[in-house]
Amino acid sequence: MTLPFPIATPEPSQIEAGRLLFAGETEFLKGVVAMDGLPPPDRMEVCFAGRSNVGKSTLINALTGRKALARASNTPGRTQEINFFELGPEHYLVDLPGYGFAKAPLAQVEKWQRLLKNYLAGRVNLRRAFVLIDARHGVKSVDTEIMSMLDTAAVTFQVVLTKADKIKASELEKTAAAVAQEAAKHPAAFPEMHITSAEKGMGIAALRAAVVADATSQ
Repeated sequence: MTLPFPIATPEPSQIEAGRLLFAGETEFLKGVVAMDGLPPPDRMEVCFAGRSNVGKSTLINALTGRKALARASNTPGRTQEINFFELGPEHYLVDLPGYGFAKAPLAQVEKWQRLLKNYLAGRVNLRRAFVLIDARHGVKSVDTEIMSMLDTAAVTFQVVLTKADKIKASELEKTAAAVAQEAAKHPAAFPEMHITSAEKGMGIAALRAAVVADATSQ
């Protein structure tokens, strides 16, 4: 399909670099509930952001090939911390709290949102954010808010459609086009997008390639 932000198609060498990086050890480091709990910014870092229940934890598990590395849940808002994972000795993967938590207490929502904003604005070693969008639902207002937040923080982000296997190909094409049109409005958006299914393995190799490229770029 022709999109303003085309589907990422990495070269074979990039696919292999991603495979090698994720073939190594990935370990949970810590969950952080306040900025003073962040680990030292001593290595390159990429983070995953998205609405509650968009599939961040499941996608991280698929990328690393470990089913229980990141805690996945069908209950929106269960991930209440910034979770750091060590990807080998030189990289961090970061699972951010889901945003748009309709069932969480207001005070808790405000706390999570404040932590999210402070992290995105102040993490000097953050190389890229991957903004996850559920392919079944497309872009919601909270998604445009996080994109605008990343614009303000001058953090490059790349859109990742999740759960692409859950809808028909024709619907997926329409959703991808709409998401690409929205992303194109944001100066911090990287001009490629990913379409994934953690369950089917769709797009996982390409996303691994993007992570290794983003984490090592200067």
